[in-house]
Amino acid sequence: MTPSARLTATVLGTPDPQGLARFYQRLLGWPIRDDDPQWSTLRPEDGGPGLSFQREDDHVPPVWPPEPGTQQMQLHLDLQVDDLDAASAVAEEAGARRVGGHTDADEDVRVFTDPAGHPFCLFVRL
Repeated sequence: MTPSARLTATVLGTPDPQGLARFYQRLLGWPIRDDDPQWSTLRPEDGGPGLSFQREDDHVPPVWPPEPGTQQMQLHLDLQVDDLDAASAVAEEAGARRVGGHTDADEDVRVFTDPAGHPFCLFVRL
């Protein structure tokens, strides 16, 4: 029998857990639960899975788009928003850098990197 498991958070490595927590707090509006130089956590009010940030002094950000011989992306976050222009402006004001995007019949996607270099997408359904 398989034991029950529940995803509680995605953890991102960063040299600055508190700074990255504040970056995502601006994007998501979630409260900070843990706030420590080694570990910071955001959790949504509804109790759903959150984001945590672990100190990694030797963090090497991934290169986007990927290039041979460089640190490759191992995951990215997809954030559906209701206003892509407004959410993009908030992300950039908070320190994100736009690195790409695309539009297809189903969605309009903008790809960014956060201040620690982790890729994430903001998108709207069309």
